[in-house]
Parts: sequence; structure tokens; C-alpha cells
Amino acid sequence: MKRTIKPTSALTPNPVALVSCGNLEKSNITTIAWTGIICSDPMLVYVSIRPTRYSYEIITQTKEFVINLPNEKQVVWADLCGTKSGREIDKFKECHFTKALCSKIAAPFIKECPVNLECKVREIKHLGSHDMFMAEVMAVNVDEELLDENQNILFEKANLISFAGKQYFSASQEVGYRGICLKK
Repeated sequence: MKRTIKPTSALTPNPVALVSCGNLEKSNITTIAWTGIICSDPMLVYVSIRPTRYSYEIITQTKEFVINLPNEKQVVWADLCGTKSGREIDKFKECHFTKALCSKIAAPFIKECPVNLECKVREIKHLGSHDMFMAEVMAVNVDEELLDENQNILFEKANLISFAGKQYFSASQEVGYRGICLKK
């Protein structure tokens, strides 16, 4: 039997994204679970951020950000970046993260995260509690050991984390692949 409940964030799990913004001198990181792919050609993604957040101010001004995908060893830092305000602390310093220079934008990426998507904002949609920043992915940076000979990302080796409800989960075990339904 099923029970109907009020609308809630039941569309899970969501990737945990450490969104870095600003520049090498003045930057911030915020943790976002409201993120995803909008389109594959051109590659468009989104992050939804509350207007009260410090990163919201920075991204609104610079029109760019990096989606950094943390691994399971970085879960405490991911939680800190979503809990503490960048107005009060330097999250790069607090988390012992290294700012790395992007190839296409001025915002820094987090060197310690295995995958980084450099993004330029195309549009901001004012919604309810959050505004959605729709952005084009300009470049993707990946740890070399996560690439196969065809430059495909071996996500099962990345040990990325996801968020569901109020909990973080490891996403490192493959349970299938695209086209599995075609195998007999």
C-alpha cells in the first residue's frame, strides 16, 4: 500500500556538486544538490541557488562557475561548504582545497575533485525559493586515471557522492549500463 504525502524532494538521488565561483583572488564554494543536465548539444547544465547565498551574488556578477564533483573521501568538506557561509570563512582554506586555473573561464576549479565542469551562465530563471542558473559547459577537467583509452570517464572509479533526503551516499558501484535491456 502507498501513502500520499506533501510535495517534497523525492526525485533522488542527486549528484553532490561543489560549485566554485569568483576568481583566483576572491572565490567561494557552495554545495549544491539541485543540479543536472538540461541538454547534450550544446552541453547545458543548471544549478539552483537561493538568492540569499554568497555564491549567488558572485555568480550573478561573473556569469560563470565550476561544478566540481567530490568523491566519498570529501563528504565532510562537501557538507561544510553547504553549511557554512563564504561571507564568514574561506572555504578553500578551511577544506584544504587547491584553487586551479580553468582553461575557459576565470572561476577556479577544485584540484582535489576528480571531475570539474567549467560553465558560463546563459540564463537565470527566477523561480521560488531558488533561482536556476542555466549554463553552457565550456570544458571538462578529469583526473587522468579516470579516463579510458577513448577519453570516456570511468565514473565507477571516481567514487562520487550523491544526496538523497538528508543523507549522502556513495555512487561507486556499477549495477548496469546503457543498452543492458538489449542483451538476451
